[in-house]
Amino acid sequence: MTDPTGREAVPTPATSAAVARRAGVSRATVSYVLNGRAAGRVGAGAQARVRAAAEELGYVPHAAARSLRAGRGRIVLLAAPADTAPVFGPLFTDFLAGFQSALHRLGYTGVLHGAPADSPLAAARAWAELRPAAVLTLHDPPLDAPAVELLRRAGTAAVLTPGPQAPPGAHALLLDQSEAGRRAGAHLLAAGRRRIGVVLPAEPGLAALADPRLAGVRAVAAGHPDTAVHPLDLALTEESAAQLVARWPALGLDAVFAYNDAYAMLLMRALQDAGHTIGTGPGRIAVVGADDLLLARLLRPRLTSVRTEAVAPDRLALLVDALVRAPSTPPTTHRLGTFRLVPRESG
Repeated sequence: MTDPTGREAVPTPATSAAVARRAGVSRATVSYVLNGRAAGRVGAGAQARVRAAAEELGYVPHAAARSLRAGRGRIVLLAAPADTAPVFGPLFTDFLAGFQSALHRLGYTGVLHGAPADSPLAAARAWAELRPAAVLTLHDPPLDAPAVELLRRAGTAAVLTPGPQAPPGAHALLLDQSEAGRRAGAHLLAAGRRRIGVVLPAEPGLAALADPRLAGVRAVAAGHPDTAVHPLDLALTEESAAQLVARWPALGLDAVFAYNDAYAMLLMRALQDAGHTIGTGPGRIAVVGADDLLLARLLRPRLTSVRTEAVAPDRLALLVDALVRAPSTPPTTHRLGTFRLVPRESG
């Protein structure tokens, strides 16, 4: 079938009214049956007819309409720009997959919202259109009080933002990235390293994670006046790594802490290709990554890495569910985990 413009027409979805006509019942009865509220209200025969009619017509409830009626949906919106999600790394994507699965078991739908926004208020308006039960902001722009207020007035029961502080009305989720830097810096300092490079991703959108890690290294290095900490911009490309390594003799670095294992592995390979030796001991360059990926353990030398010990995705999903059920819960800070250094042969 085509419309007057010649394009193929999209079939009109079945409605609850059509299901009611097919089953010979009222629309209220259809609502009771398909929303699991038929017990004590609708007889077994009528329930069977409604389900059979819905199956025959291919009817599914309209989530948006149901959200409007209820004032709130079952969507948990995870706000992160789509173009930065891939460079967060597999640790983030694995956690996200587990979190969405845990939400589904609790009756929610996790939606990753990647639309960019010019301001916190513009972002909040875009999210509020979906009538989410909860919003977790995983990235910039940081929310402010007016944005949180807009979401709450639109029916969002819980707003959670990265810590350590959250705007009024929102809960803070704290995973202190500076701790990762402190763990790496303390390890390298204990090994006698005094000229430490810290890799900062050149890719956009990662400064909120990378900058605190640099600050963590600087914080522990402050107790060693003979130590110098050098920020190193690096894109996740072989060309960028080769350009950085070409400057290595002038930099005179004896150690490096990379933003994550992917950047560490890239830099390690470029250093080795240029004739540098990676590892512990005099004359070698110590390399430390972050995330402790399996691939990092398969390298030779095996990569020393800062491991994130985060709460299980199920626990975060249960927290969100509890806050949705009790929207008047006073905002507080919820710690998501800590960091631990795993020493290996790379430094």
